[in-house]
Amino acid sequence: MIDSQVDIETKDGRTTTFITHPERGGPFPVILFYMDAPAIREELRDMARRLGTSGYYVMLPNMYYRAGVMELGPINPDPESPERKRMFALMNSLNIPLVMEDTKALFAYAGTREAANTGIVGTLGYCMSGRYAVNAATHFSDRVKAAASVYGTHLATDQPDSPHLAASRTRAELYFACAETDIYAPQDIIDKVSEGMKGTRNEVEIYPGTHHGFAFPKRPVYHRDAAERHWERLLALYKRNLA
Repeated sequence: MIDSQVDIETKDGRTTTFITHPERGGPFPVILFYMDAPAIREELRDMARRLGTSGYYVMLPNMYYRAGVMELGPINPDPESPERKRMFALMNSLNIPLVMEDTKALFAYAGTREAANTGIVGTLGYCMSGRYAVNAATHFSDRVKAAASVYGTHLATDQPDSPHLAASRTRAELYFACAETDIYAPQDIIDKVSEGMKGTRNEVEIYPGTHHGFAFPKRPVYHRDAAERHWERLLALYKRNLA
């Protein structure tokens, strides 16, 4: 595998982006891996590498670059702690238009790389970024063939770009992995997403016995069996659509 870290020019500055892909073969389909709220860390880089070993050019951008922040370090679980308040402030500084602008910049950079095939793209978003992965599929429907949201948040809003409405706006296959217990995506939200996907090949799957964050090995709520199942689902999704 070849790992690199580059600063990619965007409309608002530069986003430091971790990139990993196989050493041989290519060009490889691109997977845009949008980070979760706790930001870039080695845990995410390892997950990007795991994706890359299956034959993909994986890009993991720092989404907090506008605030001059890259890695947050340990996050105190206390909702009133300064670390957690800072994380939520950073998370709330983002929105779909900003992230779609950054996505254009990522595509522009990847388009100059011999190892990347930007005509075939998958997206992946955890937590705050589930909505961004799905919106990439609706904003760039000519490129994005598959999108996955893993315990995503803001999945059913009153806005026209709400993820639960995405099925009619993209030909990409959409996959929503949901925790059984999740204050950020309770059952009524999951029901709205399921209703929005009805009659399509898209899937909404609830992982029994899990909590928000179950796929991250460093989290107290890590659920090994569910995490491995989510990898199986992701790799099958991309294999079907990015071949």
